Amino acid sequence: MSSTAATIDHHHDHTTSTGIPNKKLVMWAFLASDCMFFGCLISTHLIYRLHPPPDAPVARDIFSIELTSFSTFILLMSSLMMALAVNAIQKNNLKSMRWSLLTTIFFGAIFLGCQVYEFQHFVHAKGLTITNSILGTTFYTLTGTHGTHVAIGVLWLIMMYVRSFQPVDTAADRGWFWRGILHIAAIIGVVMCSMFAVIGLTHTLQAGEGLQAFVSHDFGLLIGLAVSTAISLFLARPRGPVAFNEANAIDVESMGLYWHFVDIVWIVIFTAVYLLEYL
Repeated sequence: MSSTAATIDHHHDHTTSTGIPNKKLVMWAFLASDCMFFGCLISTHLIYRLHPPPDAPVARDIFSIELTSFSTFILLMSSLMMALAVNAIQKNNLKSMRWSLLTTIFFGAIFLGCQVYEFQHFVHAKGLTITNSILGTTFYTLTGTHGTHVAIGVLWLIMMYVRSFQPVDTAADRGWFWRGILHIAAIIGVVMCSMFAVIGLTHTLQAGEGLQAFVSHDFGLLIGLAVSTAISLFLARPRGPVAFNEANAIDVESMGLYWHFVDIVWIVIFTAVYLLEYL
């Protein structure tokens, strides 16, 4: 731990009139507005579920509570890893923070993959679209909006992870910016290829086909995954001192507030949209 650790107060800022760091205050203000936004979407869904039209489909015949429970557990575990990332950077443990961020990204990608698979299954197997019933309209609008928030959070996590490799002297390392752009693109490639490869594997196994069929059908995805992973590992090699330490803890903490908020909102959605249908 650096010698400045004792002088950094991660929860109070004496330079602001509120005593709260400005970045954290802005994030709290944004989350407060987002609470009202999600509150409107959740309320709309519940109102129409309490007073459904005569031809409304039965939600229990469409939902897969097992898959959604699994994705909920994954998202909760990602919140734990995000908390560990914040704790690590506050202790100036950069390596631990990076691994925690990568694990959070991985869990977020799994959640998004489950949601994409769920949407595909509902549309093609169950016939539920956003236009053919009020259930589809409110369900896809609500869960799709939350999924967009998760995707934005995953992108933010990737950018923060890459930001932690910024060298101290950027003037001497002129290739840092483009290397960072490539690093972000490579990690996004890993996430996207992994997500769609798992979805493809699931569809292949459900169709009664073997791994050979999956490899031949999704060979391009597997090649893309291998190349993206190799580039990501290459760009993550140590290159000297970096301009990222415990002084940047407020940036990671602000990102953590957003991620925890997304998790809490999903718990409410999971309860209001899925669990209430089984009570």
